[in-house]
Amino acid sequence: MVIRHEIRGWIALYNQIEDQSNLSKYAEAATKAILNHGGKPLVRGGDYQCLEGTDFPRTVIWEFPSYEKALECYHSEAYQEAWSYAKETTNRNLQICKQFNS
Repeated sequence: MVIRHEIRGWIALYNQIEDQSNLSKYAEAATKAILNHGGKPLVRGGDYQCLEGTDFPRTVIWEFPSYEKALECYHSEAYQEAWSYAKETTNRNLQICKQFNS
């Protein structure tokens, strides 16, 4: 019997926000798109400490069933439409990461 484990994927966002109302529109639409791709929220703001590097006051991390699902979500029409609401007033770094599998 072979047990296969999916290698999960994550979207990690680090945000500096200039317009909270635009971000709220983005968050509502993006959350729907992400949940439709199997995303599960792990971190959405909250307390943090920046110990090194550039300080981004809001961190969001979503876990996906696979790396491919995370990429599919990001490139989806629904997610890109959601991002259009905030991209002019939000400075962010976004990374899609693949689970380390040793």
